[in-house]
Amino acid sequence: MTNVLVVKANNRPSTEGVSSKMYEVFMEAVKGAENLNVTTYDVYEENTPYFGQEVFNAYGKLAQGQELNEAEAEVMAAQNKARQAITDADVVVFAFPLWNLTIPAKLQTFIDYTYAAGFSFKYDENGNLVSLLTDKKAIILNARGGIYSTPETAGMEMAVNYIKTVVGGVYGMEIIDEVIIEGHNAMPAKAEEIKAAGYEAVKAAAARLAEVAVNA
Repeated sequence: MTNVLVVKANNRPSTEGVSSKMYEVFMEAVKGAENLNVTTYDVYEENTPYFGQEVFNAYGKLAQGQELNEAEAEVMAAQNKARQAITDADVVVFAFPLWNLTIPAKLQTFIDYTYAAGFSFKYDENGNLVSLLTDKKAIILNARGGIYSTPETAGMEMAVNYIKTVVGGVYGMEIIDEVIIEGHNAMPAKAEEIKAAGYEAVKAAAARLAEVAVNA
């Protein structure tokens, strides 16, 4: 059995949010797959206090065996839940939009919880980063209304590029599939065609995942 964690990072309804629809299409496509155990971590439904001073206060208190206050205990519980979700997963699917050239703040918080020395990476004796999640795989599902796949615009895109850098480069997960739907806002006359093709690509990614899981 392959444990699949789907990190959903868009709270818009699927009739409006394309990455929300990508999430729904993926979940429908893997429904009933006997070799997949699929769970969702919805960053908008989970209690995810933003990463800040409470976290660092809590780290200090825990190191000294001191009791945490309510806010510190709350953020530590949220961080532990996010890390446990990653720990339990064999494959992590990220379904998220490009908003203002980057990822939603709630997804950033999930990354902040899991981007940590001793959990997702460490440093060796020479100061080199060593990835600690190399036993896991990742799939990226992203939607962006503009076009960011040209040489002129690729450098502006800080959502997929960021997630790939973190998940693949720091965490060490193998990115086994990537589906990007783009241009549906920039080209409204082709919007339905673009989205339909993208949703079919999501179904194909789900089918490939099920096949990989069978052969694992």
